Amino acid sequence: MAPRVLPMDFLLSEEFARDPYALYAELRAEGPVHRIDFPPGADAFLVVDHEHGHAALNDPRLSKDTAHSSVPVDPAPYFGGTMLGMDPPDHTRLRRLVAKAFTPRRVEALRPRVQDIADGLLDGLSGTVDLLEAFAVPLPVQVICELLGVPPEDRDEFRAWTTVMTAPAHGAAALERRREVAGLFTGYLAGVVAERRARPQDDLISGMVEARDGDAALTDSELLNTIALLLIAGHDTTVNLIGNGVLALLRAPDQRELLRSRPELLPSAVEELLRFDGPIERASQRIAVEDMEIAGVRVPRGSWVHVSLGAAGRDPGAFDDPGRLDVTRAPNRHLAFGHGPHFCLGAPLARLEGQVAIGGLLERFPGLAPAVPPSELRRHREGSIVRGLVSLPVRL
Repeated sequence: MAPRVLPMDFLLSEEFARDPYALYAELRAEGPVHRIDFPPGADAFLVVDHEHGHAALNDPRLSKDTAHSSVPVDPAPYFGGTMLGMDPPDHTRLRRLVAKAFTPRRVEALRPRVQDIADGLLDGLSGTVDLLEAFAVPLPVQVICELLGVPPEDRDEFRAWTTVMTAPAHGAAALERRREVAGLFTGYLAGVVAERRARPQDDLISGMVEARDGDAALTDSELLNTIALLLIAGHDTTVNLIGNGVLALLRAPDQRELLRSRPELLPSAVEELLRFDGPIERASQRIAVEDMEIAGVRVPRGSWVHVSLGAAGRDPGAFDDPGRLDVTRAPNRHLAFGHGPHFCLGAPLARLEGQVAIGGLLERFPGLAPAVPPSELRRHREGSIVRGLVSLPVRL
């Protein structure tokens, strides 16, 4: 059977955003690989099962470099210049250097401070609030300021820049404003990098400045690109992990109460929330560097391969009763952070923020409830990579 061709317009529709998992179940019943018309003019395929998605994310025949594309594209929207747009050996060198500074130990050492930040934000909540605006959005911005060592006197401006750079940009004026802010942001960070080279501190930027792999070190350009990637990718992941996760728990009151009464389940609960309705719908691009096959479907050289992380998380071939939220589920081999060489470097930080945020929210507000009917909730539809809510009104 010829694979179905999926129109990109449908994948950006309100209907799909509301419940992509029903379509994924239909697609999986037809086969694990389907044609998709994105980017326009390219041969492109969407993988919707766990087995072949897992394999594709670790397949060296699938490149992250858009130079291999059969149609010309602007590499900038695809993280050109960052690790997400690189292949080995450049990717290996850069990731190894960043990993020397961005260690799980450094992230875990932040836990008390993340808890303080979350508690401070929760202290300011009462009545009916938009949980995203009041809590899920400011939390990762304040945490990244701590991690990067942004001085307290600069944080208001830093947060303002971050808000512009991570918000959807509609129209020429918004895009121009984003470019303007990106220039200010890059200029500011260049000054911080120069300062850390002269006077290192105990923060991530200093750690990356000092990181060495033999004689190799990060250039200023690599440092700035990596910091921007950590900020933007990490921000979206954390905001939507909290938003999607809280909504899932509101819709499964038995699991919410179980988690509230047994906070030791928070690590497994966060893994389950990542699987059940994760923050990243689709992995960033892969492009075939040679003719190949995936699940018997011919994928010509230059084709784009998109792996649906959301579909993989609901695959009954990989998970028992995948449509049921189970905060005790173990093992949980979800692909929410990807797999292989491009496994999310910020996963430990996202997990930490998710555990602290959701745990603190349930402990502080045991009567947490939705403030609007499900029909009034809207999802972002600017692209098909991020899966997140526009807002989440709740009663505390």
